[in-house]
Amino acid sequence: MSKKLTPREKDYSKWYNELVIEANLAENSAVRGCMVIKPYGYSIWEKMQAELDSKFKETGHENAYFPLFVPKSLFEAEEKNAEGFAKECAVVTHYRLKTDPEDASKLIVDPDAKLEEELVVRPTSEAIIWNTYKGWIQSYRDLPILINQWANVVRWEMRTRLFLRTAEFLWQEGHTAHATKEEALAETEQMNNIYAEFAENFMAIPVIKGRKTDSERFAGAEETYCIEALMQDGKALQAGTSHFLGQNFAKAFDVKFASKEGDLKHVWATSWGVSTRLMGALIMTHSDDKGLVLPPKLAPVQVVIVPIYKGEEQLNQISEVANQLVKDLRAVGVSVKFDNRDTHKPGWKFAQYELQGVPVRLAIGPKDLEKGTVELARRDTLTKEFVERDSVVEKIQDLMVEIQDHLFGKAKAYRDNHITEVETFDEFKEVLKVKGGFISAHWDGTPETENKIKELTKATIRCIPFEGKKEEGKCVLTGEKSSQRVLFAKAY
Repeated sequence: MSKKLTPREKDYSKWYNELVIEANLAENSAVRGCMVIKPYGYSIWEKMQAELDSKFKETGHENAYFPLFVPKSLFEAEEKNAEGFAKECAVVTHYRLKTDPEDASKLIVDPDAKLEEELVVRPTSEAIIWNTYKGWIQSYRDLPILINQWANVVRWEMRTRLFLRTAEFLWQEGHTAHATKEEALAETEQMNNIYAEFAENFMAIPVIKGRKTDSERFAGAEETYCIEALMQDGKALQAGTSHFLGQNFAKAFDVKFASKEGDLKHVWATSWGVSTRLMGALIMTHSDDKGLVLPPKLAPVQVVIVPIYKGEEQLNQISEVANQLVKDLRAVGVSVKFDNRDTHKPGWKFAQYELQGVPVRLAIGPKDLEKGTVELARRDTLTKEFVERDSVVEKIQDLMVEIQDHLFGKAKAYRDNHITEVETFDEFKEVLKVKGGFISAHWDGTPETENKIKELTKATIRCIPFEGKKEEGKCVLTGEKSSQRVLFAKAY
């Protein structure tokens, strides 16, 4: 059986890393800072991907794919974007290896195979995509362009953690082109709302929608909208971002269109994305010391059936009931697994499925056959009950909704209890030290104050909430005038 996890209260970081590995979600690879996403972890990502992809297509977006490599000259074209990502770029300079003349068992870079122009391994795709759009857009009739791609990107992070921050990660990135500023802003807001709806309705994670400060916004954007979530250790996690890029990339790559009036105008742009970081958010929002807790909508297996038996005859009798349950549950759209392996005992299986977060576990033994019942265990509440076999399918259908709602409600109660309004910097520091979570405080709007607070406390402005209090006040640090509270937190 898998080892017991380090308790969250003792060492949250260690608990997280152990859970990811023990639950067979991912593991570190031979490449520094990169991960191997294992089948069980990838199946959860596939569910996220499928739901988001469906939402994108419902709103008129199409999938495409663009190159992994970006010529350095293109990457440099939009200065703010290039500057923002420069320190994280991996760069290809040569295209061939050759045998080391001093040691035939080794390969070295062939100095004669230097690229004419260095290639940046994409940290994000705006440059290569906008260079492409230049050939796609001539007239207003070509707009809007609504493109998404599912891809991998590389950002050479020095401190990595599985799912949360890795040198290579999976994501989707949308890139759209519009005829007007109003259309582009509407698109930016729409996609941020789609992310929020997905996080809350599928991941059961409550989020706060808002916009980033100037210093926190995406490099090359005029506005960055975001959804911010709160993890169980009181730290915030940016779960998704949507950027209004203005005409910055259109001007950098000279992307113009002929308007209805015949004028040549630069197009307006957006980009938006979420990544495998969502896996980290899912883990840290719901899970406990026994392992993963999954909302039913994202669980690869929603119900597992474990037989408890002695001898082949009992197993055959139980299997007859279990196989019928599998058939009936699948008929109503519930994913179910009958684990009749004889290589592990029921106790081992119980612990393993608890660790992997399967929402509902059914156990069937000889006494259950006699009574016409099954034992039903919920992963979210760790409660058990006996259910009549004839009503178990209906019961589980109801539970899928109930568990999903319970997880959201529990996470929202925690989040709401960890939004604290403060008036003074002493209060700010005390809440951050003792309670954590989001701190709602007035800020004078200057980057100098924002940076000073970060320097003193390591807390950053997570967002300026769209639904935040529009009230006059005094900056928590400087005492200068402020028109609205913003949310500070320590963050991943």
